[in-house]
Amino acid sequence: MTERPAILISSYIAPELAERIRAAAPAYEVIYREDLLAKPRYAADHNAPVTRTPAQEAEWRQLLGRAEIFFDFDFHNAQELPELAGRLRWIQGTSAGIGQLVKRLGYAERTDWRFTTASGVHAGPLAEFALLAMLYFTKDLPGLQAAQTARRWQRLAMDQLAGQTLAIVGLGKIGRSIAAAGSALGMRIIGTRRDVSQPVTGVAALYPPDELPTLLRQANFLVLACPHTAETEGLIGAAELAQLPRGAVLINVARGAVVDQPALVAALHSGQLGGAALDVTDPEPPPQDDPIWAAPNVLISPHSASTAVTENERIVTIFIENLRRWQAGEPLLNELDVERGY
Repeated sequence: MTERPAILISSYIAPELAERIRAAAPAYEVIYREDLLAKPRYAADHNAPVTRTPAQEAEWRQLLGRAEIFFDFDFHNAQELPELAGRLRWIQGTSAGIGQLVKRLGYAERTDWRFTTASGVHAGPLAEFALLAMLYFTKDLPGLQAAQTARRWQRLAMDQLAGQTLAIVGLGKIGRSIAAAGSALGMRIIGTRRDVSQPVTGVAALYPPDELPTLLRQANFLVLACPHTAETEGLIGAAELAQLPRGAVLINVARGAVVDQPALVAALHSGQLGGAALDVTDPEPPPQDDPIWAAPNVLISPHSASTAVTENERIVTIFIENLRRWQAGEPLLNELDVERGY
């Protein structure tokens, strides 16, 4: 009897989701060994530390060598994976931003490996976080909380989002979802993208990357939703922050390395920035003595704004469709371009 090719599920998912994969791939042996996986600390935790006995680790390494397809990266054996996974041909990632990981681990040099991302899965949750951040500062939630704590009733006039300009760097799936949320509240939306020849629904003006200063000068809110690449690393520094209107708010749902963090802290202290909402930092997490913790008007989320309780279900849906495409020889959804990094 011919041995079926194997799919290895490398991080915890609910057992019923593993059964969905198994039902969708009868030509494959679907290996789901919950006893050998890291215990999740929260829903859709794909990076929990794993603890195995030497015997369990040896068994896991045997499974790595059998699998043609991985659902998620094996972070525990990341450096040794090329030697351990001799049959591997495709990894389905559970994050949208795997480009730098693939590059850092040297996987991009493997011409026989393909990678697909979870692009699109996190767009809705991140749009909600961006909206939360804009309302947090526009409606002065810290001030309201302070007044409530002091039992002080003092009427005031609040600002509103309608009519303000939301500038988005990166109009991929996440950026477009944020644009739709802002547009629904009457905001003027502008953004950057490589190809400005095609309009984006709800976006009033598009700028190529080399016209970033023009975008910055108009931004009441600046949202960073771009991939982390060589071109975007350090994209927003002191010079760029100085071009924003005084009191603008920066929201980063991209990667911490896109922003010069010391320059960000300085802009918050000087009042050039009216606030910052950060789902990502550089480094991550920030050390206990990092100035970002105590910077004024900063809202920090522990790289969790994208993680919803429904995340694994949505990633499995993408994976199952990609399994069908893989077997049919069709283009895969969300395939990583290792040269571009996204």
